[in-house]
Amino acid sequence: MRESAFVKANISKWEEFERQISSKARKDPDGLATLFIQLTDDLAYAKTHYPKSDITVYLNNLSTKVHQYIYKNKKQSSGRFVRFWQVELPEIFWLHRKAFGYSLIIFLLSSIIGAFSAAQDDTFVRLILGDNYVNRTLVNIESGKPLGIYDSMGQTDMFFAITFNNIRVSFMAFAAGILASVGTGFMLFKNGVMLGSFQYFFYQKGLLLTSVLTIWIHGTIEIISIVMAGGAGLIMGNSLLFPGTYSRLESLKKGALIGAKVVLGLIPMFIIAGFLESFVTRLFGMPNALKATIILGSLLFMVYYIIIYPRKLFKNGLYTADRIL
Repeated sequence: MRESAFVKANISKWEEFERQISSKARKDPDGLATLFIQLTDDLAYAKTHYPKSDITVYLNNLSTKVHQYIYKNKKQSSGRFVRFWQVELPEIFWLHRKAFGYSLIIFLLSSIIGAFSAAQDDTFVRLILGDNYVNRTLVNIESGKPLGIYDSMGQTDMFFAITFNNIRVSFMAFAAGILASVGTGFMLFKNGVMLGSFQYFFYQKGLLLTSVLTIWIHGTIEIISIVMAGGAGLIMGNSLLFPGTYSRLESLKKGALIGAKVVLGLIPMFIIAGFLESFVTRLFGMPNALKATIILGSLLFMVYYIIIYPRKLFKNGLYTADRIL
């Protein structure tokens, strides 16, 4: 069927749909359901035969409005809060795994660049971490407490300060995605370079293992969560760059909503990381085996929740891509 004929045959139905959605009158559920089924059929037909047409964009946007209307008025079950972390957030991790993968690659490459730069230039660490931090750490190393900076502040005050800062960084990494993903890429690069130069600094002092068994007690969950927040920023940025059949604005709204869910969902992770950094990391006398167990347990938990569990849900058919895209 020619596009003009397709539009002429269905335009009255689409206009009726728009009137129903915009009207404040009580909707007939059966009629709304019937129209919605017809609309999705029309959208599928348009995507197949006129994939780059304005009518496909129009139908896509109309379908989005209907979906939002239906779910806005849908009564939420008492388990909605739990379901968010049980199903919805893992679903995002699975469906947008490429964006999170790119975020991880950027961060790892940046860490390598940071370590390499520190190895080539003795002043690089001071440039990145600051003279104050480096000087204090050197004093701590001489006094036999190389990571004494972690017990230089009250536990409760440190918990709130660290947790707030980590959440702030994650929101900044996400929000920077509005700059066509470039802003998020820069935030990931900056944090990766800091980590790489930090670790090389301790390697230079012969304290690499000591630093790893200390900072990664909290850093495992913290760093992985920052990488995931970066992935949220890339989701938003890529939705602006690659809108597909949606209008650019509509695509950006969808990407921003998905990304916001990720950073909000990561808040409990940052609370856990803040607790570990404030109350556990400072226990320098703790046996290395116990430190390694905490680090490995944290890593396994994050890998399971972000990769293994979402894949398991997908294979079991618990969710589908249509509900979240």
